[in-house]
Amino acid sequence: MDVDLEHLRHWIGRTEASVEPLTAALAERFLATLDRDGGIEDGQVTPPLIHLCLTQPAARSSELGPDGHPARGGFLPPVPLPNRMWAGGAFRFIAPLRVGSSVTRRSRILDVQLKQGRSGPLCFVTVEHEISCDGALAVVETQDIVYRGSTAAASVTAAPPAPSGAHRRQIEAGATLLFRYSALTFNGHRIHYDRPYATTQEGYPGLVVHGPLQATLLAHLAQDLRGAPPREFWFRSLSPLFDNTGFNLHAVDDGASMSLWTARDGGPVAMQATAFW
Repeated sequence: MDVDLEHLRHWIGRTEASVEPLTAALAERFLATLDRDGGIEDGQVTPPLIHLCLTQPAARSSELGPDGHPARGGFLPPVPLPNRMWAGGAFRFIAPLRVGSSVTRRSRILDVQLKQGRSGPLCFVTVEHEISCDGALAVVETQDIVYRGSTAAASVTAAPPAPSGAHRRQIEAGATLLFRYSALTFNGHRIHYDRPYATTQEGYPGLVVHGPLQATLLAHLAQDLRGAPPREFWFRSLSPLFDNTGFNLHAVDDGASMSLWTARDGGPVAMQATAFW
């Protein structure tokens, strides 16, 4: 499939903005979904990455593609490759988000690049999000989105088993957790909740664990181990995880930073991350 990179690069510099209140109800559902304790009274600090559940695009059902994603075009460039995934990104935390605050997300397309992968062309779109809390900048996020012609399932290659970290936390990634996180983030991508679609149409062995969910769990582990939220958090998705087996969060504290990763028992690194304080 031909990709007109010159045309797609016209989207660089495009912006959009949206606003949503961080309600006590959302904070309560976020904490419940991730089995965390925390306050939900106005003014109380919320855990890192709750902003991923806020100000998400609300495309009409008639505007969704067969995979459950919004159809191409609009704010994001109309990349003709059929499969889209969140490949990685970085967060810079400036101030916490608080229950009862008004959260604004201002987004801008930073770059569009075309590369050749083992299974065909890959188009990378980099987006910057500035998250403000009651008008004050709170989080700067750089998001890397990858579009591919083949499914990620078809492009997975053998990799050595992941090492075991000094700190480990077991996660049971069942269908209910994935469905609830999809609902929190208003994510219609069917690979996370529609098993027949995920297995027969995209060739996965089960439902796919969200990249943002893995990033959130790792960021929370980093905060729990250090007793304070990180100042910066970088991550990259390397291979998928599925709901038919649990997985572990791993961490090694390097002093100035912390290395973190996810992996199922005996499997390769799925997501790799680094936290800084």
